[in-house]
Parts: sequence; structure tokens; C-alpha cells
Amino acid sequence: MKCFITVIIIFLTHILCFIFIISGFCQDFGYEGQEGPVHWGEKYEHCVGKHQSPINILVHNVHMVHLTPMIFKNFHLPIDEAILTNNGHTVVVTFQMQHPLIVSGGPLIGDYEFTQLHFHWGANNGEGSENTINNSSYPLEAHAVFYQKAYGSPQEAVDHPDGLAVLSFLYQVSDRNNENYGRIVNVLPNVKEPNTNATIYNFPELQKLIVKDTSVYYVYGGSLTTPPCNEAVTWIEFTDTVPIAPNQIDIFRQLNGEYGKLNHNFRPVQPLHGRIIRMNRGLDHISIAMQHSYSWCTIIINMFILKF
Repeated sequence: MKCFITVIIIFLTHILCFIFIISGFCQDFGYEGQEGPVHWGEKYEHCVGKHQSPINILVHNVHMVHLTPMIFKNFHLPIDEAILTNNGHTVVVTFQMQHPLIVSGGPLIGDYEFTQLHFHWGANNGEGSENTINNSSYPLEAHAVFYQKAYGSPQEAVDHPDGLAVLSFLYQVSDRNNENYGRIVNVLPNVKEPNTNATIYNFPELQKLIVKDTSVYYVYGGSLTTPPCNEAVTWIEFTDTVPIAPNQIDIFRQLNGEYGKLNHNFRPVQPLHGRIIRMNRGLDHISIAMQHSYSWCTIIINMFILKF
């Protein structure tokens, strides 16, 4: 009987580790020294793959596309509970709510269901984001992770090239606090130590936490940015940014991780290896551009008529 219970415990532990694999739970890695990104490939073979993330996006090299609008289902609904967890590598936010958050459309085929939100930051406001734009970093980046519902679960989806979608949001320093992030920032001291968690009730709906303009974004195929680095992610990097005050970012830097102070937790950018980055501008922006073009054409025609 004791042997049977031991087997069950080992089995359940394995399952839990697999479920949390995309959050960095159960993974042994850090961001400095022998545990740092340079050495991840020694333990995790995917980390030296050809389609790794993050990347540097050079705007002049992107391919312009006009995809169907993305659909953000239930993003406007209130969230009953949010659970913040310091997993030793980042702060992970999971939600308890009656209706699942679903994203579809744009570059995605099928429905993708929300699994967790986490953050990456740096020791100062000149670094912190994982993906960079024209070699420029941002002080904070959030990744909202979704899995392809057709695969049934995150642990199954992570083994497929189209298994995950990550909505990535970059943060810009503002001279005023972002009130929508007050609930998260105020609770961060309660999860200062690794492997601690806290619950926030009556959490703001997700649409208040993300960018206002979701029609313009970059798209590329990549990987998880932490071990085991599975190349299973469709990355959607929005060009609009989220404002946040310096003092709010500083509270993230006060957290402790598995290997000391967690004041930076971003992986360096990885080689593209020939990957194509697409940029979607959305129908609204096309319409505005056409209106501007039409206005200029009207002005030129009127000038021509007046002249002759």
C-alpha cells in the first residue's frame, strides 16, 4: 500500500510539473552564472533550437499583412479571483472566473484559451523586455499565454508548433501610476519570497490591463522564453504600449528568486535563422490611411482646378 501511494505521489508531481511547464515551475534555471541563459541548452535541448524567442524586431524588415480582426472573448468580464505566485523566476497570475478567456482570429487558427499571465523586467528602466524593437528595450513586458483548445490541455499543446499563443505587451514609463495595475502592485510584497502566493478578489477585467489598440502587431513563430524552450508559440507583439510609473516597476524589482534578488529576468534576444516577421496594421488603420490619401488627392485636384 505504501509503495502504491508513493507511485501515485510521484505521478501527480510529474503531472503538476508538466502543467506548470510554461510558467517555469519545476524547471531549474536562472538568469546569471552557471544557471543563466548561456547554459540552458546544456540541460534543455530545445533551448538551442532554430526558432527561439525572444527576438529583436527590425521594423524595416517586416512583411506587411492585413489579417482578419482578432477576437477577444470575455476580456470584458469581471474576474472573481486572481492568484499571484512568485515561482522563483517571475510573477505568474492565474484567474478564477466563470467564463474562460478566449482569443481567436488574426494569425490564429481556432480558439486559444487563457492559461496564465507573467512578467519580465530589468534592473533599470533601460532594460527588461524580452522582445526588442529596433534594438530598443522596454522596462517591463507581460506575456499572456493561451493554448490551442483543440489539443485539450496546455501540457499537450506545448508539444505542437501551433500549440500556444502569447500576447505580448510592452510597458512605457509614465509620470503617473497606472491605477489598473494597482491591485497587482500592492500585493507584490506579499509574494516577495519564491514559492509564495496571494489571492486578489474582484480583480479588474483583463481588457483594462492590456493595450488599447490591438489592431497593430508583429507576428512570428517562436518558443517559450524559459526552459524547456519548446518551439510551440505564435508570438503576437503589440505596437501599442501600456503606461506604468517607475515606482510601480520598482516593486517588481524587490522580489526574491531562486538565486537571490529577482531584479532582472529576461532572456537575451535569439537569432532569427531566416524567420519572417509579419506586421498587421488592421482595417481601421488602413481606412484612416485611405482617408488621408483621399484628402491629399482632393487638395491637389482643387489646387490644379484653381490654377487653371
